[in-house]
Amino acid sequence: MKILLIEDDSQICEVITHYFKNHGSAVTSIHDGKTALEKIQDGLQEFDLILLDIMLPEIDGFTLCREIRKKSDIPIIFITARGREEDIL
Repeated sequence: MKILLIEDDSQICEVITHYFKNHGSAVTSIHDGKTALEKIQDGLQEFDLILLDIMLPEIDGFTLCREIRKKSDIPIIFITARGREEDIL
């Protein structure tokens, strides 16, 4: 499985990357919204899944999700440090 991880926290990114690589997945990491948007505009056909942080510098995860949906139906899983009850699915 090829995963695009969009996460600005380097420690969280390292843990997630380590986990998925140990389970046979390839992980590409992007650490800010602007770079992620450029990648989205270049195309996402190489990825099977996107792990997307909500709180990113420059462009937030919700905006990126809308841009991704304009181009692809690739599965997206939101990851976030937000902990309020209304933020939890």
